[in-house]
Amino acid sequence: MTPAPRQLATAFRQTREANLDTGCLYVVATPIGNLEDITARAVRILKATPTLTCEDTRRCRILLRHIGAEPSELIPLHERNEAAASRLALRRLVAGRDVALVSDAGTPLVSDPGFELVRQAAQDGVPIVPIPGPSALTAALSASPVAGGRFVFEGFLPARQTARRAALAHRLRRPEAVVFFEAPHRIEATFADLVDLGAAERPITVARELTKVFETILHGSVAAVAAGLGAPRGEYVCILAGAAAPPLAEAEGVLDALLEELAPAQAARLASKLTGASRATLYQQATLRRPDARPDKNAT
Repeated sequence: MTPAPRQLATAFRQTREANLDTGCLYVVATPIGNLEDITARAVRILKATPTLTCEDTRRCRILLRHIGAEPSELIPLHERNEAAASRLALRRLVAGRDVALVSDAGTPLVSDPGFELVRQAAQDGVPIVPIPGPSALTAALSASPVAGGRFVFEGFLPARQTARRAALAHRLRRPEAVVFFEAPHRIEATFADLVDLGAAERPITVARELTKVFETILHGSVAAVAAGLGAPRGEYVCILAGAAAPPLAEAEGVLDALLEELAPAQAARLASKLTGASRATLYQQATLRRPDARPDKNAT
């Protein structure tokens, strides 16, 4: 049974009250390029927190000097040492010391390390406070005419071509826009995969070096944007439009084939996944074709 919102709020409040002796874990978003983008709240937290975990201490110190923060301890936390660094930071938290988690740029945990520390802190009842701010994901979305209201975030695509093409092929069939990150040394190969998979005319937005001197945001078809990428520079945020909804007649053809073997609810569910058409509409059509079938209350 799912707790009511008030019960959840009470449970969280009791957890904090039961752990007043622990420190607080602040998850702090930092600039993705332009240092002026840091929030006043992030500056205050970073100045007041004695221990910081960061991917690269050298890059972190540039920001700390800019805002005048001098934490007493910097703990490197990156992909290669995430488990050990998380345990060390957690010991500080359990001992009553506040800790701030930052990544090299943007909001932690968005394709950056830090999840293990957040997971362990939550298990131990340590208060976790997000300090929102810059994010390459939301910055690119805000300037894109592609995504609209629905999108799926894939993070970085697989590095191996076979896995990457499989991931793209799956997403190209879906109606939602897909947002993914790509490394500069793989961007040309990824666009070549998209063209090979029949998406040359699919609308896309590509953003790189956001908020920096060489900020570039390109809109157009996959083929047109690929031709205008130029020399690879920095990491890319790509926003690829979802598949156009197929004509209902096409979706109904798939539905008819499935109804030969499946119940209406199952057929509608699978036809919706295969074509992107509305599941509710397909279920309605399925029941018209199979009026003898027992209604499924959960079908829509």
